[in-house]
Amino acid sequence: MTDKDQLPALKAGNKTQFSILVRDHHHALVALAIPIVGFSEAEEVVQIAWIKAYKAIASFEGKSKIRTWLSRIVINEAKMQLRARKKETLFSDLAGDGSDSDALADRFTQTGHWATPPATWHYDSPEALLMSDDLAQCLDRILTAMPNNQRAILEMRDSSELPFGEICNNLSISASNARVLLHRARAHLFKLVDHYQETGEC
Repeated sequence: MTDKDQLPALKAGNKTQFSILVRDHHHALVALAIPIVGFSEAEEVVQIAWIKAYKAIASFEGKSKIRTWLSRIVINEAKMQLRARKKETLFSDLAGDGSDSDALADRFTQTGHWATPPATWHYDSPEALLMSDDLAQCLDRILTAMPNNQRAILEMRDSSELPFGEICNNLSISASNARVLLHRARAHLFKLVDHYQETGEC
């Protein structure tokens, strides 16, 4: 169901539709809160955010995706909690030590051509590949293992579609660092999907 289909019932206070909204987005929103407030408080932050979202959904105009709107509520609540407790967000692996190699570097020659061409696809389309339950489990596994800051930026940028300026402000990092983290996260996902397509395994 699209946002456009779901929104009228949500704005009318339909509790069933709101429960579906929670089911579809809760896990990702908790992952979004973790780099800001830590594991121990992320669940509480999102629970409070859901209460605020339920109270405010009638005034949501639909100018952005519901996921984007929910993400902003979670981020604002997390930052409020952080200020109240006078905590600081730490990104221990933010800059890196320069030892991480580009996850895609070995795929290309110095002339920019494929070193090893991608395997022949066994699916009708990229969408069909991504609908695979086994691949979904693989993706969930790699996202869970991904550093918190990388997962948060992937969620903010690719799922919630927040602009880079807002992401940098939310996480208190520079635009260059944000792009490095996003590149690393996307590269990990690319390698997993590519490996799965070639072998059928994670």
